[in-house]
Amino acid sequence: MSRGSSSANGWRLALCAVVVVVVGMVVDFVHRHPYWSVFLATLVVVVAVAVGCFVSKQRARDRADQAQRDRLIAVTDAMSGPEFEQWFARILVGSGFRQVKVCGGSGDRGADVMAVAPDGRRVVVQCKRQSIRNRVGSAAIQRFAGTCRDIHGGEICLLVTNSFFTAGDGIQLARRLNITLIDRHALEMWAWTGAPARGIIAG
Repeated sequence: MSRGSSSANGWRLALCAVVVVVVGMVVDFVHRHPYWSVFLATLVVVVAVAVGCFVSKQRARDRADQAQRDRLIAVTDAMSGPEFEQWFARILVGSGFRQVKVCGGSGDRGADVMAVAPDGRRVVVQCKRQSIRNRVGSAAIQRFAGTCRDIHGGEICLLVTNSFFTAGDGIQLARRLNITLIDRHALEMWAWTGAPARGIIAG
């Protein structure tokens, strides 16, 4: 047996001995002071419940604060790409989408977020977080169109940006390929109202 194994076994034995001693002391105390034991047990339960309520309320406040911040499109301008994906995933959850999963990263093949729409259709999202001056062009739309349905089985394909799309060929291409483009204005309204603009999901 190695020295490390002997040391580990020694610590386990010492811990077991401490547990046995503590349990024995507790049992002896309960026998000697039954009323105090009931009082202390009740006190522990009350404190545990109070702490649980406090933590639950704090988490609810944090979620409410996060939801309020998420309603402002300006918060996306300081985000990284992964943060923008998480932000839009929360928007989807707040809009009634189910099974929302952020899957962006290397090897995602164009699917940053996946979800199930309220009407049951499979949603595949690609998120483009960039500066307002940097518009999303037709090349990005073409790449997404090549993976959304064939690779990911998307029934609703959303290309989302906190910026805008290049006018002309890109927008026409998206219409032909049935790719829904969500630019800054549409995204701002969606985030603020908690519901996608008319026509984004229908179709």
